[in-house]
Amino acid sequence: MKEKLLISACLCGKNTKYNGKNNLLLKLSDLEKSFDLHLICPEVMGGLPIPRDPSEIKGDFVFSSQGKNVTKEYQLGAQRALRIALKNDIRIALLKESSPSCGSFQVYNGEFTHEKIPGEGMTTKLLRKHNILVFNENQITDLLNFIK
Repeated sequence: MKEKLLISACLCGKNTKYNGKNNLLLKLSDLEKSFDLHLICPEVMGGLPIPRDPSEIKGDFVFSSQGKNVTKEYQLGAQRALRIALKNDIRIALLKESSPSCGSFQVYNGEFTHEKIPGEGMTTKLLRKHNILVFNENQITDLLNFIK
């Protein structure tokens, strides 16, 4: 039986990014061979539309580029992603780096200057609090080696 993997839908070619596009992974077929994929998009699961204004974390809050506080939507999306993981006994996630939901090592600085800083997205932070390992798209080799 394959290991289950919670994965950002945009990495699987689903057009869920803020701009209506995706971040399709070239190694998606390798992941599909090794994992039972469970696709999520915390932003959409939290009620945000596609497309939507880009958002960034500033302190403990998330704001859109238009200044709207969208923290509640990001929190709801994170909670729904966690519920899916727990319900399906998923212990590993592969999420989109730098996203205010899914960033695992870095996020944008909250100033909309395209500058990244060390940090975690809201979903990543919540998953890690529940001992779910979070990898990003730059760690696919590490992820595949982890399950061997």
